[in-house]
Amino acid sequence: MEKDLLQSRKDLLMKHKVPAHIAVIMDGNGRWAKKRSLSRIDGHSAGIDTVRRIVRLAGEMGIGYLSLYTFSSENWNRPMGEVMGIMKLLAETVKKEVPELNKNNVRLKTIGDISGLPRKSRSALIDAIELTASNEGLTLILALNYSGRDEILRAVRTIAERIENDTLNSDEITPEVIESSLDTAGMPDPDLLIRTSGEYRLSNYLLWQLAYTELWITDIMWPDFSESDFLDALESYSGRERRFGMTSQQITTVSGVVKKYLFKGEKT
Repeated sequence: MEKDLLQSRKDLLMKHKVPAHIAVIMDGNGRWAKKRSLSRIDGHSAGIDTVRRIVRLAGEMGIGYLSLYTFSSENWNRPMGEVMGIMKLLAETVKKEVPELNKNNVRLKTIGDISGLPRKSRSALIDAIELTASNEGLTLILALNYSGRDEILRAVRTIAERIENDTLNSDEITPEVIESSLDTAGMPDPDLLIRTSGEYRLSNYLLWQLAYTELWITDIMWPDFSESDFLDALESYSGRERRFGMTSQQITTVSGVVKKYLFKGEKT
């Protein structure tokens, strides 16, 4: 019965425009484990099960990009045992999941400075990226050793080098030039940001890209986040009006003009 209800909700939502890009801050693994007298690594392991379910569902719904905040630059400050445990889980999971990713036509990418990861984790990621590169379904983006401020800093340095090399003039710097220098170059900005565990902050995640992103925050901790919760977020998104600085009337007018242009000459 629950499976049928889930399928009905999916079918209904897919009649609407689903987000092209969903970003997720997967928060609450440690607190989930603590409430159950488990280790924090047990919490991260449980969180991987959630990732597997949500990746599968996102692919089934035709979502183009799913970005997961997996390990921030600040996370290196956590206890060394937890950090090494996460890195071991990362390497093991990436290797294990490649056949499933290929089966579901999922392409893996990363953002952040993965050169700072341990060798085994970095090697497993590079292999998985190469083995899934030809897939054309969902693009799964893992933010690893990632910092939004660091990403912008690296972009600024890249642009400065182009100016120094006389391949770019300062008056030619546009938002598009900046975007092309970010880790997410070539990807659409997220339409929807999901954050679990009830924290109301961006935590240095995709600071440039989230400028007009819709936010959906839940108290549910990531290991407990279900397919139904994911659909709740999409249902909330489908009912929102994205104005991008314009008024509702302007949005309606623009939409009407576009529809008139698209269907000009067609019989109704």
